[in-house]
Amino acid sequence: MVICSTIMKALLTLFVIPLFALIISISVDDVVSAIRNGDATEVAKYFDNTIEITLPDKSASYSKSQAEVVLRDFFTTNVVKAFEVQHKGEKAGSQFCIGSLQTKSGVYRTTFLLKQKGDRQVMQELRFEK
Repeated sequence: MVICSTIMKALLTLFVIPLFALIISISVDDVVSAIRNGDATEVAKYFDNTIEITLPDKSASYSKSQAEVVLRDFFTTNVVKAFEVQHKGEKAGSQFCIGSLQTKSGVYRTTFLLKQKGDRQVMQELRFEK
């Protein structure tokens, strides 16, 4: 019985914990890819039920559907040329990314915050600052 318990712990350590870490990093990378493509619908897949969005001219908390419209308008006005990740990390179960978004109308320091909610990461904050 002790051997079975030891084997189960070893399997958990070897397979489940690294898989969880992979799921978290995939979410951040998928958001980065969606931002690079200027794809508001794809970015919105990661939104929490409400999300804080900061733009150069306004900052507010939006529902998931409202936030998608706001982001789509931003990407329409500021056509994305490139997005370069400057830093990404993890703290207390949250994931964050800081990058530089190059658009046809200027460069924006972009940050987003993902938090664990249930079995997935959700975006709770998205900022585009000149």
